[in-house]
Amino acid sequence: MDLTSQYMGLTLRSPLVVSACTLSEDIANIKQMEDAGAGAVVLFSLFEEQILKEQKLFDQTMQVTTNIFAEALDFFPDIDDYHIGASQYLEHIRRAKEEVDIPIIASLNAISHSGWIDYAKQVEESGADGLEINVYYIPADIRLTAEMVEERYLEIVRLVKANVKIPVAIKLNPYFSSIGHMASQLQNAGADALVLFNRFYQPDFDINRLQVLPNLEFSVAHEIRLPLLWIAILYGRVPVSLAATTGVQSAEEVVKYLLAGADVAMTASALYKRGINYLRSMTKDLQLWMDRMGFSSVTSFRGAMSQQHISDPTAYERANYIRILEGVK
Repeated sequence: MDLTSQYMGLTLRSPLVVSACTLSEDIANIKQMEDAGAGAVVLFSLFEEQILKEQKLFDQTMQVTTNIFAEALDFFPDIDDYHIGASQYLEHIRRAKEEVDIPIIASLNAISHSGWIDYAKQVEESGADGLEINVYYIPADIRLTAEMVEERYLEIVRLVKANVKIPVAIKLNPYFSSIGHMASQLQNAGADALVLFNRFYQPDFDINRLQVLPNLEFSVAHEIRLPLLWIAILYGRVPVSLAATTGVQSAEEVVKYLLAGADVAMTASALYKRGINYLRSMTKDLQLWMDRMGFSSVTSFRGAMSQQHISDPTAYERANYIRILEGVK
């Protein structure tokens, strides 16, 4: 079976991609991902706060160590709350590229264009094959208009694309009032790929201690419905690569996303639950399904169930909503 897939200009041996997660902090894990069949790996995210805070600490350190040995820098504390600093991240990219042949995609998690545009250049210089921008931004300021929020995303993409030559993907949230228009705007701004969708980790409450809990819950298969809808609608209408990154727990979700029109399906939760080698099972099950259905390549069925290709396009719109409700007795 030919699993070859094209994603934002990169040729991947498989549409199965490891999404940004802490598993990729270990080079040995990245090698295992390659051995298990991953088409590419999106590295764990480097946060804007890391870059800015590291720069601030560096500037402060230089001011107080002007007349002493450079080795004194080692005595200053590392940045809190982060496993790997900004400079270490660049070295991690270099090491990963030395150890594996599959594409390595860096990930920057940001809310503004200040402080890390130059770092995008350094990511490119370190050998990353691509860059995923994760604008994890919750517009809690009620004075912000929808246009202001959208412009923040667009400006970041424009600035990054003006500074790097490697392909750039942007990870979207599902809360834009017009996702289709926003997707088109991002393509016009230079985005090479759209990743649907970012999962905002909403807090929970401890009602006995009256505390906010930063709990992490892994995605589950039924969460594919929303990105599945929008990938099926956007396929063939916005000339960018489409990546699905929610709810990929088995080959079944991979198949569904590919049928909708995704170029790749990204997974992390499944690997936390079942181990990195679970990629082998997902790959094998994808091949078995293709053989059973008579498909010799991923390309031969990608987008087959998108809105453009199905016999009843209203299945993705209001008419189907009415039919579903009428069918509940």
